Amino acid sequence: MNKKRTRNEVRAEMLEKGQADNVKSTAFARSRDQKQCPFGEYGTCCKLCALGPCRINPGKSDSMVGICGADADTIASRNFARMIAAGTAAHSDHGREVTRVFLATARDELHGYEIRDNLKLRMVAELYGVQTDGKSKEKIAEEIGIKALAEFGQQDGELVFLKRAPKKRQELWRELGIAPRGIDREVVELMHRTGMGTDQDYKNIMLQASRCALADGWGGSMIGTELQDILFETPGHLEHERQVAHGEVDLGVLKEDEVNIVMHGHEPLLSEVLIQASKDPELQALAKSKGAKGINLAGMCCTANEVLVRHGIPVAGNYSQQELAIITGAVDVMAVDVQCIMEGLMNVAQCYHTKVVTTSSKAKLPKTIHVELSEGDPVETAKKIIRMAIENYPNRGKVNIPEEKTDAVVGFSHEFINYMLGGTYRQSYRPLNSNIIDGRLLGVAGVVGCERPYIREENIHTELVKELIANDILVVQTGCSALSCAMDGLMVPEAAEEFAGPGLREVCEALGIPPVLHAGSCVDNSRILIALSEMVNIGRTQNGDIDHRVYLGDDISDLPVAGCCPDWVHEKAIAIGHYFVASGVGTFFGPSLQVTNAPGFKEFLYSGIAESLGGKWGFGATSSEMAGLMIDHIKEKRSALGLEAKKERVLYDMEMRRKLEVR
Repeated sequence: MNKKRTRNEVRAEMLEKGQADNVKSTAFARSRDQKQCPFGEYGTCCKLCALGPCRINPGKSDSMVGICGADADTIASRNFARMIAAGTAAHSDHGREVTRVFLATARDELHGYEIRDNLKLRMVAELYGVQTDGKSKEKIAEEIGIKALAEFGQQDGELVFLKRAPKKRQELWRELGIAPRGIDREVVELMHRTGMGTDQDYKNIMLQASRCALADGWGGSMIGTELQDILFETPGHLEHERQVAHGEVDLGVLKEDEVNIVMHGHEPLLSEVLIQASKDPELQALAKSKGAKGINLAGMCCTANEVLVRHGIPVAGNYSQQELAIITGAVDVMAVDVQCIMEGLMNVAQCYHTKVVTTSSKAKLPKTIHVELSEGDPVETAKKIIRMAIENYPNRGKVNIPEEKTDAVVGFSHEFINYMLGGTYRQSYRPLNSNIIDGRLLGVAGVVGCERPYIREENIHTELVKELIANDILVVQTGCSALSCAMDGLMVPEAAEEFAGPGLREVCEALGIPPVLHAGSCVDNSRILIALSEMVNIGRTQNGDIDHRVYLGDDISDLPVAGCCPDWVHEKAIAIGHYFVASGVGTFFGPSLQVTNAPGFKEFLYSGIAESLGGKWGFGATSSEMAGLMIDHIKEKRSALGLEAKKERVLYDMEMRRKLEVR
């Protein structure tokens, strides 16, 4: 058997093919040739008004402030906060669109979708105060949809899902005045405050930035994830069957003898109906009449994560591979919706037969075909796109699909992890906390983010994760970072034997799980927030007493956990990072963070902000540096909990078992 080539070797081959096929430019070449502005990279370029743009260099006395007098800390904090506002807007608009479809489905105004996860429907209904007795699932969903949609424009009060956080964290948010009132309101207010001549105190700016970020993580993103789960079923936790999904990842999932449709973007509204429509016997027959053996759907970017964790649909790649998929010459249609779509795709596609089809009125691109996802019958829209791909299949030129593809076991939602640890009748995070207290696990890390189109010696995501799991840290991943590690073989149970430390390996072997758990797309980071809250809540008995066998503190900030984004592209990553910080998690970014030339603001993010929020930012230029910061942070949290020494396993006698409280 031939040795699997590295991802860099595959990329180099595809880029060489693209050059031979007269592709003028790719993101990889542009990344190499683009000259970065150091003022923008370091966070001190201000273009918020017509006095500028102003470039601030704290090292030179004649350029310490902008024309209006704003210093480096003010400028950098405004830029940073505006990224949080933009990222929150992106995730929350995703959540809003899902909510609109959810409500229309409940009212039978939209064909192609249905209420599928009744367990989560009733759980979310309880949170929203919706009575369920004697009501149809559609009526329950309608009442939830009305309440959820109202939270986007809400002006006062608090978002409903905040009550999922530990009580101590909720009290802190209220004390600081940063409990989000309404999703859109927090974005608008942050944009106002960071305009020229308004808020000029970086600490005050970051208070509103925290409220805005929380409106993302505990608001728009969480609404999007929960309602998607109700519509399309919760990954790994189906009503009648509980199992994670198995899929394949990398360019090798494309098929030379089938019609290839790549689904790219973020909202699963398009991909779900494409999956339905692709099974239509008439379309299957049409494909065979054109010489194809069938219809092959593959995901790209976060749409890939959505279809992978729910359906096991194969994944052609993450953000950095979207152009490479077209260069194979095998993609008949790339159907896109919103977010992370490179404009350069169209220039690459013109060198091949590939049709790029946009489907959202929010994201039209030049030189593409626009097919609006119908609000009445989206399945018919999906069939139209599939027919277009089938008709295009005979137009292929030379095809070169790399053989490389990797197995992945995915779909570890909060609900499935809960079930996996405790079974049907005693679902609980107790075993997780217990293994942390006993010392088998050092802690837990969430590793998320994007992947820039570079060819470099190390895969920064994979090398970071390998170091974490080697140190007995269980890793949960989402987004393109998850796909990166899946392609490098870290999301199969066998990876524990090869890469995990002895404690984590023992846990993985007992449960039959990978050492790296794939939880979904970037909007699904809200799943991690719920899991962290459960790790806290499980430490208290029903009467409020501490259960020392599983107690890891009273707040998320007490937990031996850390977050990391080893590489990032979209502003959403900054919003995600800050809602974790504002929730109490030490969060580490790399390989660049645009605050370098603002010493006061940088020090505040890296240290001072922890005094109020409990969480903080950190920065590492390399995977090893980031991993070291995370491990040190987790060890500090363990020390504060008195967990420095590894505890021996306690074997319960009958008397101890009788005292166990069933929760």
